Amino acid sequence: MIAEVRGNGTLAWRGRRLRCALGRGGITSMKQEGDGATPAGILPLRRLLYRADRIAPPPGALPREPIGTGDGWCDDPAHADYNHQVTLPHPARHEELSRTDHLYDLVAVLGWNDDPVMRGRGSAIFLHVARDDYAPTEGCVALALPDLLMLLTEGMTALHARTD
Repeated sequence: MIAEVRGNGTLAWRGRRLRCALGRGGITSMKQEGDGATPAGILPLRRLLYRADRIAPPPGALPREPIGTGDGWCDDPAHADYNHQVTLPHPARHEELSRTDHLYDLVAVLGWNDDPVMRGRGSAIFLHVARDDYAPTEGCVALALPDLLMLLTEGMTALHARTD
């Protein structure tokens, strides 16, 4: 089932409205690497990553794997690994998935710019845990951990990010 995300920072799911954080650039249909925007469109959940030392993954059908200290995500459009999970250390620009904060304790990898990957169209678009103040993300969608767990447990399969 698909949840709907709106530019006003709400996510609608089965008659509920949940607060969410979006990219600092809002929602855009013209996503570019580094613009800080959440891409508009249907974003399927591809797989689940989680910090096994902090949280157990919720039940569900999504493929899942624990995040290790050597896990990263390449966000360098000039590198062949662009918009792919990588092993650290990595020679290109990347972000670390094993963060000291709790934002990536539970991460659903969203299907954006992955089939096929197009250089510069955005990378590392995730559904993850929000900061306490729901500060904007770099392009991801973020929810309070209880809300994220509920969505994943109840079988959400995709996000529909709308610009209106």
